[in-house]
Amino acid sequence: MYTTVLALHSWLRWAVVLIGLIAIVRALAAGAGRRPWLPLDDRLGLFFIIVLDVQLLLGLVLYFVLSPITQAALADFGSVMQVSSMRYWAVEHVFGMVVGVFLAHRGRARVKAVSDPTRKHRVAAVFLILAMIAILASIPWPGMPNGRPLFR
Repeated sequence: MYTTVLALHSWLRWAVVLIGLIAIVRALAAGAGRRPWLPLDDRLGLFFIIVLDVQLLLGLVLYFVLSPITQAALADFGSVMQVSSMRYWAVEHVFGMVVGVFLAHRGRARVKAVSDPTRKHRVAAVFLILAMIAILASIPWPGMPNGRPLFR
């Protein structure tokens, strides 16, 4: 079960990254071109949130139920903070991703509250960019100390 959920979590990150980048490009282009807010813009933001929430759910299942790394970390959290690789999985990865999810949700709520279509795109772009920075910085890319393969 662990390897299946881990593989799904690994592959779903590409959907998160791709949809997030598409949403950012659309928001920047539409804001610069003063294009009105379209239903497609709303659906893209919603789809990004859905994929991000599924990714978070898989990550939390790994974190609290399936991962032997976090099971060991939760057993002795004080010692884990002294080992950088364990600290990354127990704290840093999770924290960065939760910040990214929070920013994406907060941005979606702020966009809904804005009535001016051009401003909607700017607000969406700001929050999407901030969310993607947190998410991309928290992904264990190959070559990093805790890096994982691009595809499992």
